[in-house]
Amino acid sequence: MSLNITPVSISEANEFVRQQHRHHKPVAGAKFAVAVSDSDGVRGVAIVGRPVARALDDGWTLEVNRCCTDGARNACSMLYGAAWRAARAMGYRRLITYTLPAEGGGSLRAVGWRLIGQAGGGSWNCPSRPRVDTHPTQEKLRWEIE
Repeated sequence: MSLNITPVSISEANEFVRQQHRHHKPVAGAKFAVAVSDSDGVRGVAIVGRPVARALDDGWTLEVNRCCTDGARNACSMLYGAAWRAARAMGYRRLITYTLPAEGGGSLRAVGWRLIGQAGGGSWNCPSRPRVDTHPTQEKLRWEIE
């Protein structure tokens, strides 16, 4: 069966993430979401929003905050490519995302993204704003496309 890019609301994409993502919860806010579907329904989603890192939130950059599939072949590459085309059509100049070091990045490379290097990691928990970490806290790999 062939996959097609399809529209999806942010709330529908968040529900897909809630059901399928290995280690992240749905996002609190986003600019837009895209899906890949076949005759069986939605097979993956990408949710795009403002960069989490304040230093990268320059008004020209967006971040793929979630990319989640049910394992459908080529779904991630299609989502990353569609997210970049949509962001570029909206006037953005750069799109970034992060992966865990154990994730290969083949889906990103396949659609022209480049590895920038290690970034982030650690806990956001602090005495003035206690948090419980429910996601991986190791350093991530930052990718971008311009």
